[in-house]
Amino acid sequence: AALFGLFLIYGGVNHFLKPTFYDPFIPDFLPKLAVNYATGIVEILIGVGLCIPAFRQKAAFASLLLMLAFTPIHLWDLWSATPAIGSRTAAWIRIAVQGLFIAWMYWLSRPEKTK
Repeated sequence: AALFGLFLIYGGVNHFLKPTFYDPFIPDFLPKLAVNYATGIVEILIGVGLCIPAFRQKAAFASLLLMLAFTPIHLWDLWSATPAIGSRTAAWIRIAVQGLFIAWMYWLSRPEKTK
């Protein structure tokens, strides 16, 4: 969980260091800079939570919700004429990885008794 937390922190910081990198991933009907910065803040907070055992379960649930929220945008990108991620193959891989992240965060967010 801490490894994924560090990944989220890194990604969140990049939203501030390289905001234009994320522009193609944000649909045009949304305010790109606001969505980018808000996503960066959320990713950093969730990432920190995943690194702290006392907050890990709640942070995993928040990450699960975040990954579910990203899924429609990733599906939209998959079927766009020119996927923002670079290719349709890369978009399919991202969907598969997204599914793995969702399953992992679901497993981590379950109460201790059910693990």
